[in-house]
Amino acid sequence: MKALASIFPVFHQAIRYGVVGVLNNLFGYLIYLLITYLWLDPKVAISILYPVGALTAYFGHSKYAFSYQGRNAIALMRYGFAHFVGYSTNLLMLFILSDMLQFPHQAVQALAILVVAGILFIMFKYFVFPKPESYNKSCE
Repeated sequence: MKALASIFPVFHQAIRYGVVGVLNNLFGYLIYLLITYLWLDPKVAISILYPVGALTAYFGHSKYAFSYQGRNAIALMRYGFAHFVGYSTNLLMLFILSDMLQFPHQAVQALAILVVAGILFIMFKYFVFPKPESYNKSCE
């Protein structure tokens, strides 16, 4: 794994991001399935669960996946904005694909997890937890 990390730093970072994301989203998705099965509307459920999942994943993403060394206050503001984009994407997908086109919300939410994960990886890497210029030049 270390050999791949030195050759493909983005690949290594994506793997670490994936580990944090899979653990966080698997747990969140299981809770989502349970509460939507029992009583809660899917859009209300995601509105409650999304911020909880985002907050619990912050430290895993900042320290483990992206090895962020910058100021946490700035990163948290950017992280909040990135998740606003992710949440909006998720909600829009549920509205269009489930409400309007009548696809099962369980499948739409599973797809939304993957789509939002891709969007967030790009935003985290380049906007929320950017590396200092000296690091970027040494990785080229």
